[in-house]
Amino acid sequence: MSSTFGANFSITTFGESHGEAVGVVVDGCPARLELNVEDIQVQLDRRRPGQTSLVTGRCESDQVAILSGVEDGLTLGTPIALLIRNEDVRPQDYAQLADVPRPSHADFTYQAKYGIRSATGGGRASARETVGRVAGGVVAQKWLAREFGCSVRAWVVSVGQEFSGPINSETVTREEVDASPVRCPDPQASARMVEAIDKARAAGDSLGGCVVCVCRQVPPGWGEPVFDKLEARLAQGMLSIPAAKGFEIGSGFAGSAMTGSRHNDLFVAKNDHLGTATNYSGGVQGGISNGEPIIFRVAFKPPASIALPQRTATYAGQETTLELAGRHDPCVVPRAVPIVEAMAALALADLALAQRSRGL
Repeated sequence: MSSTFGANFSITTFGESHGEAVGVVVDGCPARLELNVEDIQVQLDRRRPGQTSLVTGRCESDQVAILSGVEDGLTLGTPIALLIRNEDVRPQDYAQLADVPRPSHADFTYQAKYGIRSATGGGRASARETVGRVAGGVVAQKWLAREFGCSVRAWVVSVGQEFSGPINSETVTREEVDASPVRCPDPQASARMVEAIDKARAAGDSLGGCVVCVCRQVPPGWGEPVFDKLEARLAQGMLSIPAAKGFEIGSGFAGSAMTGSRHNDLFVAKNDHLGTATNYSGGVQGGISNGEPIIFRVAFKPPASIALPQRTATYAGQETTLELAGRHDPCVVPRAVPIVEAMAALALADLALAQRSRGL
């Protein structure tokens, strides 16, 4: 199993959904970066379950402990181990799944691959695994901010059939995003999204949605063509998030309907540096950052765990009806926002260190 992301600045996550704990080992973080529990806890609190009625009712405090790699508030340059205990585990909720794979879940595929699976909450396939990503992403974000002034901000732009109006990606703040329970900085759209999620939950169903992320102040030159292009690494990180089903950067699929004369980002002088008049490229050209804001979108499917009865089959092929117990998100996008930010920061930090190794 591949549980490691990154080569120069890397994370290795561990733990199962209803096991003793989850966590992460961060390797490659430079020494003397200021880091404490409070830095990490802020982002974990944005991801944790039980925040509002819009998310799963599983009640986890997600309190992080720094086990190694930090002393007197400074990183040592050695591996940083971060541990988060699971507190509200209910393996009994999954007893009926011993013989029945859940529709659109990883139960069947994990069984096919390994000959065994964690039948309690999905194990490593559960979004519970992303706690470690978020914790490790905080370290990457702090280092990027200190060294380059980079910031990474994500927000929700759609839930089901509800879409936000235009959002200024260059000025939107985390405070504006978090003012909404669904993490959409458009108040009118946010209200509609909340209503849509409430209706889906009441009906025993679920909704998908889309998250936008912008990475600001990324210097030109990051990215490792041809197979580790910046957008390729971002896509890998985003599509590794549970429930993620789509990734596009810059103009994305809409760009395929444009002419080259309209789509080309013309170069212009911007104060003391060269920039582009438009940003259809999404801040990346030739797989390398060009100094413009990097902006991309991630699409998330409706959560597979729903309360409605579903016709399915046992592992032996016998037809049956499955009604799921347990506590599940009716829509994952509000909690996906800090996960998207974490994976973006981890990809950028890894490529930043690769570029720094050239002495540039």
